[in-house]
Amino acid sequence: MDLKTLTYIVVGLSFALYVGIAIWARAGSTKEFYVAGGGVHPIVNGMATAADWMSAASFISMAGLIAFLGYGGSVYLMGWTGGYVLLAVLLAPYLRKFGKFTVPEFIGDRYYSSAARIVAVICLIFISFTYVAGQMRGVGIVFSRFLEVEIATGLMIGMGLVFFYAVLGGMKGITYTQVAQYCVLIFAYTIPAVFISMQITGNPIPQLGLGGNMGDMAFLNKLDRVVTDLGFAAYTSGDKSMIDVFCITLALMAGTAGLPHVIVRFFTVPKVHDARVSAGWALVFIAILYTTAPAVGAMARYNLHTTVNSSLATGGDVFAPEASLNGADRPAWMQRWEKTGLIRWEDKNGDGRIQYYNEKSKNPEFLAKAEAAGWKGNELGSKGKKGEFDGKVDRDIMVLANPEIAGLPDWVIALVAAGGIAAALSTAAGLLLVISASISHDLLKGVFARNISEKTELMAGRIAAAAAVLVAGYLGYNPPGFVAEVVAFAFGLACASLFPTIVMGIFYKAMNKEGAIAGMLSGLVFTMAYIVYFKGIFIEPMAKNEAANWFMGISPEGIGVVGAIVNVVVALVVSKMTAPCPDHIQHMVEGIRYPRGAGTAQAH
Repeated sequence: MDLKTLTYIVVGLSFALYVGIAIWARAGSTKEFYVAGGGVHPIVNGMATAADWMSAASFISMAGLIAFLGYGGSVYLMGWTGGYVLLAVLLAPYLRKFGKFTVPEFIGDRYYSSAARIVAVICLIFISFTYVAGQMRGVGIVFSRFLEVEIATGLMIGMGLVFFYAVLGGMKGITYTQVAQYCVLIFAYTIPAVFISMQITGNPIPQLGLGGNMGDMAFLNKLDRVVTDLGFAAYTSGDKSMIDVFCITLALMAGTAGLPHVIVRFFTVPKVHDARVSAGWALVFIAILYTTAPAVGAMARYNLHTTVNSSLATGGDVFAPEASLNGADRPAWMQRWEKTGLIRWEDKNGDGRIQYYNEKSKNPEFLAKAEAAGWKGNELGSKGKKGEFDGKVDRDIMVLANPEIAGLPDWVIALVAAGGIAAALSTAAGLLLVISASISHDLLKGVFARNISEKTELMAGRIAAAAAVLVAGYLGYNPPGFVAEVVAFAFGLACASLFPTIVMGIFYKAMNKEGAIAGMLSGLVFTMAYIVYFKGIFIEPMAKNEAANWFMGISPEGIGVVGAIVNVVVALVVSKMTAPCPDHIQHMVEGIRYPRGAGTAQAH
């Protein structure tokens, strides 16, 4: 059986499982549609939360970033896992006790204002659609490569599947579907990692293989030698400034704790205690993948270099004529991925071989050797945003292509395809439901049509979810960047807008509605403007995205921390200049902060 047929079978079976669960767990009420009826077991909820959380960014892109950033990629590991500590300690139990369906509903009631609720919805939509763009790009990448269909066709299939189980099943269907998706994605991630670790280091445990030996040399030392021989910085060295590392890590942590599709998962359990337990189980399930990712990234980088630059496998001379791969003999995996445009080669010196090196190396001795060897520039890259050769291998292919590069069995490659789709669709479904709930529950039911029936609200939620699916598909077809890069921007927006407002709403009882509204808007606008200015999401950037141009050396991925400070400062100043928070609201806030002994939360 060929790879394509096997992939169709494995992916098709996983789709059948998701659809079957959606039919079995169909939502029949608004409570089931929004919070799965509030009766999900903490372990089940922890597994669903892990799947909701481990998006295409975690499965597809994070190890790819680690592969090329090396030590600098650790910010994603620290930020995305550390955020769950903040979530478990600062937010989950208190929001669970408050007992509302959505984050905007909490903000609207806490700040006694429909305007605050509307502003929270605006922030949520910006965050969620930025995030979902990354997920749908991941869907397009997997379908275009493994099912060998056009990206647009792949997106249509993915959109149809998400539409079915998100619109039909709501949170109840999504919860149990995400449990299945977690099982698929975690097996799809760890099994190839075990194979490749065994192949390279002889150790079947990837986490230990990363720190183990390769022959008579430590694997990481070998990798350092491989990349520095090609003019790249040592893999174990970091080139980010300390302030940028700090800000990116903190932005990802606070963004995690402020993401509405993650927070809403803690409304699906019966009690406040269960919210804490769910957070703990979610961290355990997430850690299985996140502790494996550094090994996957490092070994993927090694495999890529030693495949293209054949002399590196035996310690040969990088500049010898036979050191690089003959383009006509390039492996089948490279030819298959070339069809997606995510990897390609350009024979700049006409020698018929693929030279892959750092043409911008700061090592003059290396560059002199490259010039003497007749090299005219790096010849391996991908199609950039404008379809032109960019000299950079797309980060988003590293995890997906790694099993093929390593020559693993076809069933492993098919499993990776199913896992990549599961990771993207699980998070996309959660995000789309949050968008749906914010429109139908927070705007329609909460502000503009308070007297509508539950049946009408449920129908409105499904219509909003369908519209959100269409927008998500468009964003997947016109992605603004790498999956993890786009997701990092979403975390920055959550860090700057919702996170400070929620924390102040719980721990600072004097914060009033005027301060909260001004803070959310200022944090959101500042952060979005900074990202657009340097990264040009959906438009051309207005400045070069270089460290010399950044504010205090803080990159767009980390600027959410500054946005959060802007939020807090503006909120405090405005709150001091306006009417104080009413006494009954302050008493209510004091009640939220004592979750011990709280029972089931109210439905409304």
